[in-house]
Amino acid sequence: MKIQNFKLVKTVTFLVLILGSIVYCQENKSSSYTIAYGSKESGDMEIYLTDSEGKEKFKLTNRKGRDGYVAWSPDGKKVAMYAYHDDGNTWSIHTINIDGTNRQRLTHAKDKWDSSPAWSTNGKKIAFAREYANEKGAWQEEIWLMNSDGSKQTQIKYLEGGGAVFTQDGKLLYHSKKKSYEICIADLDGSNIVWLTNNDAKELHPDISPNGKQVAFMSDRDGNFEIYVMNIDGSNQKRLTNNNHEDWNPSWSSDGSKIIFQSSEADGKHVNIMNNDGSSVRRFIPNATGAAWLKKHK
Repeated sequence: MKIQNFKLVKTVTFLVLILGSIVYCQENKSSSYTIAYGSKESGDMEIYLTDSEGKEKFKLTNRKGRDGYVAWSPDGKKVAMYAYHDDGNTWSIHTINIDGTNRQRLTHAKDKWDSSPAWSTNGKKIAFAREYANEKGAWQEEIWLMNSDGSKQTQIKYLEGGGAVFTQDGKLLYHSKKKSYEICIADLDGSNIVWLTNNDAKELHPDISPNGKQVAFMSDRDGNFEIYVMNIDGSNQKRLTNNNHEDWNPSWSSDGSKIIFQSSEADGKHVNIMNNDGSSVRRFIPNATGAAWLKKHK
C-alpha cells in the first residue's frame, strides 16, 4: 500500500512539474512579444504578435472579416483594435488578451467607423476615432474617450480629427482635421489646443517617444507621405525617410532607439524598421500593416 501511495505521489509531482513548466514557457513566450501588426497571411486581415527581432510569430485573432489599427495596453497584457461588422459598414473597437482569450467588443455604433484606439498610460481609458457621414452627407471625424471596459463613451466635442495617443502628462496628441490636418496637443476636455505643425500639407498619426520628448508622424509636405520627427513642442522637425513610395504610421521601440512604419511599395505593403535618426532602413515584417510597438514609458 505504501509503495502504491509513493508511486502516486511521484506521478502527481511529475505532472505538476510538467504543467508548471508548460505554464512558465507560455508566460515567458508571451512576455517576449513586443510588436503587434496586421496581416492577410490567413486570407483575412488578422492580428499577429512578434518579438523585437521579428523572429517568433503568434496569430492572435481568428475571425472572418478585418482587424487592424492595433494598440498595446501599457501593461502588455492586452491589445485594442478595430474590427469590421455589417460587411464593413460598421467598424467597432475590440480588446483581446495577448494569449487570444477574452475578446470583447466595446463599441456598437451602427454605420460608423471606430478605429485608431489608444490606451491611457495607466490603462484605465481608451481614446478612439469615429468617422461617419452626417444627415447632410458631410463627413465627420471625431475623437472619443471611454473606460477600458467600454463604459462611459464620450465625444470630445471640441476636437475634430483622429489618430490620438496619450501623452505622459495626461493630454492627447492627435491630428486635427481643422485647417489641413495638423499635429496638435489638447487637454482631455478638448481645451488648450496647441498646434505643433502649421502648413498646407497633411500630417497624420503621431506617435510619442517612450521618454515623452519627441513625436514621430507622417506627412506629405514633400510630395508623398514620409516619416518625420519633431520635439514635443513642435521644434526641430526633421524628415527621416526619403522614398518614391509612401510611408505610414510610425511606432517607436520601447527604448526609443528605433521606429517601425508601414511602406506601400511596388510589391505590396510591408513593415520596415530604422534607427531613430532615419538610418539603417530595412524590411522588417513582409506583407504586414499597421505595426505597433509595446511602449515602456519612462
